[in-house]
Amino acid sequence: MQITGKLNDKVSLRASIQDANIPLQESGYSQRLDEFDQVFLELFSDRWAIRAGDIDLQNNNSYFANFSKRVQGLQIRANLGNEDHQTNLFASGALVRGQFTNYQFTAQEGNQGPYKLQGPSGELFVLIVSGSETIYVNGVPLKRGENEDYIIDYNAGEIIFNPTYPVTSEMRISVDFQYSERNYSRIVAFGGGNYSSDKLKIGASVYSENDSKNNPLQQNISQAQAEILSNVGDDQNLMTAPSEVPEAYNENRILYRKEIINGEEIYIFSNNPDDELYSVTFTLVGDNQGDYKIKTEFEGGEPLNAVETIYEYVTPDVNGIPQGNYAPVVQLVAPTLLQIAVVNGEYAPSEKTNVSFELAGSKNDLNLFSNLDDENNNGFAGKLTVQQSIIKQDSLWNLKAIADIDYINQDFKTIQRLYRPEFNRDWNLSQNSTNLQNTTLGNQALISASFEAFHPKKGNASYNFQHLNYSGTFSGSKHNLNTNLRLKKLNISSQTSLLNSDGTLNESRFFRTYNKAIYALKKQWFGAGFSTEENKERIKETQAFTDLSQRFTAYQAFTGIGDSTNVFAEVGYKFRVNDSIQNQKLTRVNTSNTYYLDSRLISNKNTNLSMYVNYRTLTYEDEDIADENSLNSRILFNQKFLKNGIIWNTAFETNSGSLPQQDYTYVQVEPGQGAYTWIDYNNNGIQELEEFEIAQFTDQGEYIRVLLPNQVYIKTHQNRLSQTLTLNPINWVNSEQKGKKLLSKFYNQTSYLIDRKIKRNGDNFDLNPFKKDEENQLGLNQNFRNVLFFNRGKQRYTTSYTYLNNQSKSTLSFGFIENELKSHQLNFTHKIANSWLVTLTSTLENQFNRSENFSSKNFDLDTEAFNPKLSYLLNDNVQFDVFYQYTNKENAINNLETLQQQKYGLSFAFSPKNNAQSGAISAEFNVFNNDFTGNANSPVAYQLLEGLQPGKNFTWTLLAQKKLTKFLDLNLNYFGRKTETSKTIHTGNVQLKAYF
Repeated sequence: MQITGKLNDKVSLRASIQDANIPLQESGYSQRLDEFDQVFLELFSDRWAIRAGDIDLQNNNSYFANFSKRVQGLQIRANLGNEDHQTNLFASGALVRGQFTNYQFTAQEGNQGPYKLQGPSGELFVLIVSGSETIYVNGVPLKRGENEDYIIDYNAGEIIFNPTYPVTSEMRISVDFQYSERNYSRIVAFGGGNYSSDKLKIGASVYSENDSKNNPLQQNISQAQAEILSNVGDDQNLMTAPSEVPEAYNENRILYRKEIINGEEIYIFSNNPDDELYSVTFTLVGDNQGDYKIKTEFEGGEPLNAVETIYEYVTPDVNGIPQGNYAPVVQLVAPTLLQIAVVNGEYAPSEKTNVSFELAGSKNDLNLFSNLDDENNNGFAGKLTVQQSIIKQDSLWNLKAIADIDYINQDFKTIQRLYRPEFNRDWNLSQNSTNLQNTTLGNQALISASFEAFHPKKGNASYNFQHLNYSGTFSGSKHNLNTNLRLKKLNISSQTSLLNSDGTLNESRFFRTYNKAIYALKKQWFGAGFSTEENKERIKETQAFTDLSQRFTAYQAFTGIGDSTNVFAEVGYKFRVNDSIQNQKLTRVNTSNTYYLDSRLISNKNTNLSMYVNYRTLTYEDEDIADENSLNSRILFNQKFLKNGIIWNTAFETNSGSLPQQDYTYVQVEPGQGAYTWIDYNNNGIQELEEFEIAQFTDQGEYIRVLLPNQVYIKTHQNRLSQTLTLNPINWVNSEQKGKKLLSKFYNQTSYLIDRKIKRNGDNFDLNPFKKDEENQLGLNQNFRNVLFFNRGKQRYTTSYTYLNNQSKSTLSFGFIENELKSHQLNFTHKIANSWLVTLTSTLENQFNRSENFSSKNFDLDTEAFNPKLSYLLNDNVQFDVFYQYTNKENAINNLETLQQQKYGLSFAFSPKNNAQSGAISAEFNVFNNDFTGNANSPVAYQLLEGLQPGKNFTWTLLAQKKLTKFLDLNLNYFGRKTETSKTIHTGNVQLKAYF
């Protein structure tokens, strides 16, 4: 929701509230303002602006302090001076929503994803700040969106590449993103100013981002832990502390008691309230480094499916070597500080000459609790650039020379990325993937000199020489030649570079060239491409090749016809040979052949048809390695007939990917804030996965389901087909033909979706989405729905018939779960004499559920329901209802549970349509008679009874709504229920809604 308006002639107002977050559980929603994707309020005029709320804090006027962050706070900007002399001042203060990091990985052949993003320390569970990511493939940024290159799940931290962007093993993927890091309150301040005139520009800014060490959030730093942090300096390996915390018995927590075994104090799981109990956090320390392991079964051998992980002690072997991989310690996170001050400027003494500079200093403290290791906190950097136009013509070739030098002290830190994502690869530098700078190599000096030629009609060409040096540990020289020429109908682009480097241990020669030519006719084009890389890096002492050495050669040819912005078709072929080091020789490893079609065949008012197909084969020279084939395709078809009387939409796509063997857990929240409830069916006091049910009543919703990070993926091939057919002959409503006029009263919509994932074995992929393969099927989502209306929305013999047939299968870490639902529902509504409304609903339904390892969850329910309802409309504002519902449910498997339910009810509604200020009120009272046969304390009984109990049950609700002001609503909600065996339960909540 966005609001824009003027407060007066000079001051304007702008406000926005957006929510693009994916809820953590079904029916989830953002409940606090800081959970929304973007909320802000801004006042502005021609000279100044004040913005509060979510801010996209950016600095694009600095080389060393360039950054972009999403924060929550206050921003002030002011513009002074006139057109000839401009002065800009700005200041911001905010809480940081996320912390910047980078994650790199190599794609898997033919695997579109999902790919799991990791935090800076390898954390598998990271919440990514919405919209903060930039994904690079081989150094090229991608676009997000279902019709672009990729989609992303911010909560799960997973990216999936679309079928129209085929993924290969030759792709180096680098992801910059901000993740939600809540160890401390993190504060950012940014301020400065700049002055500009015709010949001079000068600016200064200060950036500060630091954790509030006295305000920890996700970790409670005790005095003892603070003392540990003060004594370890910047060494993260030493930032550990004992994790035990005394805690009273709580059935919702995994707690431990202490015992002495062989003179050593150990922890043993206990749910005995008489024991002295402790909450203990266990940290993965590596194989044979700890004395604890994850407990997977009870003492009797029965599998343990506890919601929270239980750890058990493992006795060391006879040599005293630990046999576990967990230790009862907690990893401490130290508060940090980063500050950067920048002064930069630009001077143009003449029209052809430009000189710019920048000086920056940084302070980076990795542990605010400790003064140790502070000698490397401060660093500095500088940059000088000179541009000289040698030839400057408006319509002919222009030529300019550029000289540039960067100097970066090894202790200088940037806020975000300084160079392009593949800077290290360009220079054959082997560094940690998450490092933004090569700080371990020493002080850096980068010198560049280039000549650039430009013609407004014929294109451009440039030559660039670069020299990189790191304090004597590395020296490299690189020549770059780039062209993009337009020679009448021929367009030629080329990028070529040659690197020679000499390091302390290694030396290398890296040659690369990428070339493409396109010859365009009026409605047709032809093209060809050639690219190659040869990287030879040797160990200086032995002259042996390193693992970085590789070579490839690639060719491509393509042709197209039509208009690439409207109707077109392009077909192409790519061939690539990859060489790698084998027996100290660059030897052929594999070859690939790629065939593709990209087209938009029809595009007009009534019809759209587009098709994309990409087929790739990867053949290995080693006969022991299986060849790999992959197929990606997407077909979209939309058709309208008879002035939108018939609308037909079809989408089909196929691709290869992976399916996570997903784990999840349940986390307790405040009553009413969750979607699940726990029922201890076996009365053992341990929360087990099969004991959680979807809450039927608000007060029971005490848990949310949270997906756990997982790196176990199964290769799959996916076929997805969706069809939608809508018949709406409303245009015939005024027809003189009786047949057409009768048909105009009908409306029918049919939708079908099948999304099938099967296990991928080599080149085995089947394009038939309907083919069943129970042995290899890993995931299925099949939905069919047809709705037929008569007199839709008229309340006069209004009838609808709905048929549903849904099937699903999902693979989890504990096995698969299958669900199937078949439903027939008939609705009839008719108004009598403007005061009486008759509603009849009849339902026939079969619901089937099968769990591979939780047999108590298996059921096959047949349901019959009939629900008549009579409403009396006193006037436009008041309505009374009386209704009855008979339901019969039978379970056809296992314990053969049955339920005969009779429901009687009354309801009342008062809703003034012409005076919303007076408020609205509604109430409902229900009586349930449940004749149930079977074990009432079982998952199947919970499903049949829908949270109620056998015998008589009473429920009642009251809802009051009042509009306090034009922008403010007040809602009061009360719900009560009573059974024969329980006390009355009352639940109420108050909700205040503000409209911006």
